[in-house]
Amino acid sequence: MPTRRRALLILAALAGLAQLSIVLALMVGSIAINPTEVLATLFGKGDGMAGDVVRSLRLPRALTGFACGGLLALAGALLQVLLRNPLADPYVLGISGGAGIGALLAIVLGLGVAGINGLAFAGALAAMLLVFGLAHGEGGWTQSRLLLTGVIVAAGCGAVVTLLLALAPDDRLRGMLFWLMGDLSQSGDPQLVLILLVIVLLIALPFARELNLLARGADIAQALGVAVRPLRRGVYLVASLATAAAVTHAGAIGFIGLIVPHLVRLAAGNDQRLLLPASVLAGGSLLVIADTLARTLLAPQQLPVGVLTALIGVPVFLFLLSRAAPGRY
Repeated sequence: MPTRRRALLILAALAGLAQLSIVLALMVGSIAINPTEVLATLFGKGDGMAGDVVRSLRLPRALTGFACGGLLALAGALLQVLLRNPLADPYVLGISGGAGIGALLAIVLGLGVAGINGLAFAGALAAMLLVFGLAHGEGGWTQSRLLLTGVIVAAGCGAVVTLLLALAPDDRLRGMLFWLMGDLSQSGDPQLVLILLVIVLLIALPFARELNLLARGADIAQALGVAVRPLRRGVYLVASLATAAAVTHAGAIGFIGLIVPHLVRLAAGNDQRLLLPASVLAGGSLLVIADTLARTLLAPQQLPVGVLTALIGVPVFLFLLSRAAPGRY
């Protein structure tokens, strides 16, 4: 386990990266804004067009991206402990598919941003409850049963999403595809999703010791006094709500919840007391950087941010896989 000093250094470095990524997101775009104007705006002294662009457009988008990236990375870290599977990510249990059905249905019906977010969150919660209910057998649910149920529900949701795309009017297809690939261009007030990120992290951190034991196996954890069944249910609920909140605000953005916990483990070890907050900072920073690239690489055209996270995530995960010890994955 990392020493306290090393842990603080890692968290400080990641906090610095988070600040740098947000400042960069505020500076870069169709209108270049220098650091002095950005800092002046952040401290309430900026005015003119630069101040309006930062306050009204770029800052809400960057903060929403950071919160969603942090939620996805945190959910991924929790699910990898819960399922003891290195391939577990926030979408493996069908929550993204449920949110996708709700969001696409709202787009087909012509609802606004509030309607899309509301139906997406409702769909995510419905998928979460469906997986949890179906995974319960006579002896309670196991890791394998939960994982298999989630995969099947996700496949079913994927079929419904494909049906909605096939039946949708042509003028709605672009918006639907952008949502499915992840899109932060419709970001509104980031306050709610930031509050949710803080709440989820504060709920998870007090159970870091129990999560460390659970990562070594349910039998070992139970022998050492951990109430395994309530802990598993709590982890599933917290990770699912974090995923639902992130998908509702940013669409289905892949690879953040899969690769970020692995990268953090490589640098900081597997102590959940450090892994969870470090994953939040790293995941938020990665999504902000990816979104900045998505809106600037082919400007004025914007790319779906999920495309950038996939282009970053695939080679990174293959690199991690090549460095893994035999038998680890």
